Amino acid sequence: MPLASTPNEPSSPPVGRGFVRLRLDLAYDGTNFAGWAIQANGLRTVQDEVQKAIGLVWRLGQPGSVYVAGRTDAGVHARGQVVHFDIPEDSYIDFFRQQYSLNGLLPADIRINRVSYAPAGFDARFSALARRYTYAIADGVADPITRNHVVSNWRRLDVDAMNEASEKLLGLHDFTTFCRMTDYGTSIRTLTEFSWKRTSYGVMATLEADAFCHSMVRSLVGALVPVGDHRRDTDFPVRMRDACARTGEFTVMPAHGLILESVVYPPDDQLQARQDLTRAKRNISEID
Repeated sequence: MPLASTPNEPSSPPVGRGFVRLRLDLAYDGTNFAGWAIQANGLRTVQDEVQKAIGLVWRLGQPGSVYVAGRTDAGVHARGQVVHFDIPEDSYIDFFRQQYSLNGLLPADIRINRVSYAPAGFDARFSALARRYTYAIADGVADPITRNHVVSNWRRLDVDAMNEASEKLLGLHDFTTFCRMTDYGTSIRTLTEFSWKRTSYGVMATLEADAFCHSMVRSLVGALVPVGDHRRDTDFPVRMRDACARTGEFTVMPAHGLILESVVYPPDDQLQARQDLTRAKRNISEID
């Protein structure tokens, strides 16, 4: 099923005409960043730091232009973020040295895990099949060591009730209730996983979908917390989803508990087809 295109995020120019496309796999702690995307007010962002480092390592004479799989908000972390960028085809290539150089230039809260050639048809955002996130909650006395990555919730959470409620949200639906309103795109998404498990620090949610709209993960988690502490029944999240309207009946959870864990891509020979499908806009008629 096609995803929504977002007009305010132009796709990268076609590779070729003297350029080669590279892929970066990176991780970052979002605590001290104003999100991924460069800000007009000059606040510190992951994109700005990465683009400046690329410009220096490949001697471009200016910051590089990178295109990202998923734009994370202020305070959100990533273990498996992916970007692509294009450089002149006669540029010097030594991925081991260039990874080392990038990590030497970047601040300690960003690490480049891999530098590689991008296959034909690869676009970090539009070729992706799915994004996978986790959200961590301490439902008891929170460990101060993990305070920047785990959200504190003083009520004990019932994981079985949360899993029962989460399963009802799976599939292709209009998630308007859980998406911050914009003037573009659509909130129709296919949610393929939404599960909970108990951990050493509390509970963790895992969510996977073809794409997530703005604030969707944190809103979904926020609708499940009152189910977990028995303030709401297990049908509450579905009722909220089916209302297709933003509401104050649940809380959008804080950003710092959220981690982009991975981005899933199809086999190389399907990248261009996936990119073409993603650029088509979804509509409500696709939902049974």
